[in-house]
This record gives sequence, structure tokens and C-alpha cells, in this order.
Amino acid sequence: MKVIFEKITESARIPEYAHPTDSGMDLFADETCLISAGERRIVSTGIKIQLPPNTEGQVRSKSGLALNYGIMVLNSPGTIDANYRGEIKVILYNTNTFDYLVEKGTKIAQLVVCPFYTCEIETGKVDDTDRGSGGFGSTGLK
Repeated sequence: MKVIFEKITESARIPEYAHPTDSGMDLFADETCLISAGERRIVSTGIKIQLPPNTEGQVRSKSGLALNYGIMVLNSPGTIDANYRGEIKVILYNTNTFDYLVEKGTKIAQLVVCPFYTCEIETGKVDDTDRGSGGFGSTGLK
């Protein structure tokens, strides 16, 4: 599958896979900014994307940023639709009690490209199941 990236600033970095078998490619900050404790902020990547039809880009948190600094993608996974042609920006949220400095050129998120189905929408009565409406822990923790 071919995905086309366009740099819209000279300093932008094209996403890359850290390992050949990784599902997610790293997205890099194209700006330096401070995210205060408890703050959310949009961070620029300086790139655009052209996805194949019937695919989406999913922007997800980096596990190392989440574990070590409490930095996560707020709407994870964020969705990039195949017909979107604007700059990819990432909503980062600082869950920690201390400020975090995002430095230009550092990894801020990962991007996974996934196929999807467009559904035919109908209205009507849904079938009953053994589970029914049980959710939010209804199956227990052990």
C-alpha cells in the first residue's frame, strides 16, 4: 500500500518506522512548545498525507511518552480521513504534575494506517444476545 507524505515546512520530518515489522510509524514535532501540567495542546508535524481510498490514519500515543512523562494523544486514536489534505496536527495532553517541553524533531505520536468498511445504515430492531446490555465491567475482573 502506498501512502504519500508532503512536507509543508523545510524542517518537517517524514514519518518513519523504527523497525520494519512495526505497525505504527513515528510522527515528529515540527515546533518546540511547552505543555504545562494538566494542559492540552495542538502540536504541528509540518506534513500532509494522502491515504489510499478505504483507509484511515490512526494517531496514537507513544508508550514511552505516556509511561515516562504522562504525555498522551488526547483523542487517541485520532482519525485522519482519506480525503483530508490539511496538516497533520496532534492533540497532546499532559497528565502529569510537571510541565513537559516538546522539542522540534522529537517523536510525539505514532500513525497506523488501517482499512475500514463503510456500512449500509438501516433502522430496525436489533437481535437479543446472551450478553444483552451488560457492559462496563459486567463480565467481572477475574
